[in-house]
Amino acid sequence: MGAAIVSALLTEILIPVAAVIGIAFALLQWTFVSKVKVSPERHGVPNNKNGLDDRLLAEEEDGLNDHNVAVKCAEIQNAISEGATSFLFTEYQYVGIFMVAFAILIFLFLGSVEGFSTKEQPCTYSKDKACKPALFNAIFSTVAFLLGAITSVVSGFLGMKIATYANARTTLEARKGVGKAFITAFRSGAVMGFLLAANGLLVLYIAINLFKLYYGDDWEGLFEAITGYGLGGSSMALFGRVGGGIYTKAADVGADLVGKVERNIPEDDPRNPAVIADNVGDNVGDIAGMGSDLFGSYAESSCAALVVASISSFGVNHDLTGMCYPLLVSSMGIIVCLITTLFATDFFEIKAVKEIEPALKRQLIISTALMTIGIAIVSWLALPPSFTIFNFGAQKEVKNWELFFCVAIGLWAGLVIGFVTEYFTSNAYSPVQDVADSCRTGAATNVIFGLALGYKSVIIPIFAIAVSIFVSFSLAAMYGIAVAALGMLSTIATGLAIDAYGPISDNAGGIAEMAGMSHKIRERTDALDAAGNTTAAIGKGFAIGSAALVSLALFGAFVSRAAISKVDVLTPKVFIGLIVGAMLPYWFSAMTMKSVGSAALKMVEEVRRQFNSIPGLMEGTTKPDYATCVKISTDASIKEMIPPGALVMLTPLIVGTFFGVETLSGVLAGALVSGVQIAISASNTGGAWDNAKKYIEAGASEHARTLGPKGSDPHKAAVIGDTIGDPLKDTSGPSLNILIKLMAVESLVFAPFFATHGGLLFKIF
Repeated sequence: MGAAIVSALLTEILIPVAAVIGIAFALLQWTFVSKVKVSPERHGVPNNKNGLDDRLLAEEEDGLNDHNVAVKCAEIQNAISEGATSFLFTEYQYVGIFMVAFAILIFLFLGSVEGFSTKEQPCTYSKDKACKPALFNAIFSTVAFLLGAITSVVSGFLGMKIATYANARTTLEARKGVGKAFITAFRSGAVMGFLLAANGLLVLYIAINLFKLYYGDDWEGLFEAITGYGLGGSSMALFGRVGGGIYTKAADVGADLVGKVERNIPEDDPRNPAVIADNVGDNVGDIAGMGSDLFGSYAESSCAALVVASISSFGVNHDLTGMCYPLLVSSMGIIVCLITTLFATDFFEIKAVKEIEPALKRQLIISTALMTIGIAIVSWLALPPSFTIFNFGAQKEVKNWELFFCVAIGLWAGLVIGFVTEYFTSNAYSPVQDVADSCRTGAATNVIFGLALGYKSVIIPIFAIAVSIFVSFSLAAMYGIAVAALGMLSTIATGLAIDAYGPISDNAGGIAEMAGMSHKIRERTDALDAAGNTTAAIGKGFAIGSAALVSLALFGAFVSRAAISKVDVLTPKVFIGLIVGAMLPYWFSAMTMKSVGSAALKMVEEVRRQFNSIPGLMEGTTKPDYATCVKISTDASIKEMIPPGALVMLTPLIVGTFFGVETLSGVLAGALVSGVQIAISASNTGGAWDNAKKYIEAGASEHARTLGPKGSDPHKAAVIGDTIGDPLKDTSGPSLNILIKLMAVESLVFAPFFATHGGLLFKIF
């Protein structure tokens, strides 16, 4: 077998050091962003007539009063920030109640496995050894759940704060050129990316070390309890994604339908009553929800890998370095992403609009290439030349280079999914241009073309996921799939930076429009936003692809923990679970789509009411009542996020308790298979419709100009398509990847209870 080159002591130093470096780099980027001043007032003696920073007055636009612009930008930024903070605090109050209730449920279910006994019990996988009592496993699983939930909430909240801090700064920097604005938006995204990746790693590492004080040599029990961390992260992400998604799309649909289609006013026009709610929504849905979502994926893939490793030779022989291989991969990811970020902010300067999208794509390619080398180094140093991995009751011998291939194939599959997503959602390529062209004959043909594009975009990502699964399972069983998922998420800091860049740029454009800045600046922010739309779609592709691998790895861990020898689809118990599980993503999507629709209906009625009843609103002499629209979105999203959340959280508990582990394994498999397909098609359809609209609005090519300008019939058809796509790409699609992960990790956490007391109905009959 041999031993790893890196010692256990060095491993214990390297992981927290990498996390601290990530946090320090995030704070450094924050200081660069904060150098852009939003407030026109300076403390002390002003150095010019307006009291403005000289740097902000560089290349002052002709005929533009900078003092007024800076004041307006600061006002709008404050309104967006206050709206977002207020919504998240309200959401977290409700989520906090759920968190406490579910923590009690975890304790009661897991504690009752051995009748709340405080006696040691035989280990699940090594019956000759004694493991810690079930009661203490229940306590530590509950603590891990709360830790994961709090870290997820903090990740989302910090992301929102960073985005609302950066949006107006990006707008003001756009006066100096598109390059300066790009760097400000990208640095802000990097703050979020590195904070989230480093915090997730650090909290997990500290939790493992604290739990070890009690568990000692019982690594099987220790890492089983740690799975609660993944459950906490994903359960909060579900409410963040669904609640934030309903909020943002209710506002967006209301603003677009009345403002653009009925009143023929531009996007983000300050006369539109829903405009502040729309910009708040970008931060609570696309930023806070996405941050929690990707944190959940990271936590779950780490937990899935650790659970399988704990019953393999790493855990049996107490090889700490081998055991911490998933954490070392994540640590290397932080260092690689740090180097990659410098390529965007320091090594290459953006001078023209056409350079924005290539610069963002370059980030993905560089991070993937460097990470491949990083994985090779970690695999060589941290793993013994050969070791055994638990494979459904047997131990499979694996070489260290085989594990390298597992992680690398997950990493490169992520890149393939990213670029396929970009091809189908960017208006630089024919699929989106064909969708735009279909708007000539109205909204119906636009919808038909968009749906067809979404279905077609599923093909290559599914093949990429399938190849990853086959290769990684062949090489290293379920552990191979878990580390392949980790490979896909290893460059999470760069992925999040690119993803968060989109909503920040979108907000910057909105602020430019509302502050009455020149057409030239709006063109620059629109260019940043168009690139951000595509990168947001790429980010969703990564999230969905990694969710498929993570949930499969968790499914494998659940099957092992529940002592199921095989999952046979020909048995009625499993097949009924399979068919019901495949239906769940449709039920969930129906709930979230309907929620957006009913909230948007209220928003449309309110926006129409204000346009019809407030004198001087269309003329711009009177301000609209923004607060009422913000309240409509807030109330609707809080109320509507509960039923879909309850569906996902209660399904495994009900199925496992009443129908048993075999039926539950069928439900998990069915939800995974259908959920991934719907999630990819929904996200890509919505992204394509959005960029088809932007393609017509930009009028950058001869073809686009024949479809425009804004307000033309093809443009109105494109707006309708974009409006239909909004809940698909920002509510239902992204939330589905949480559904498949969350049900799998919840089943794993409750597996001891289901294995002991589950299947009540089948026991009765």
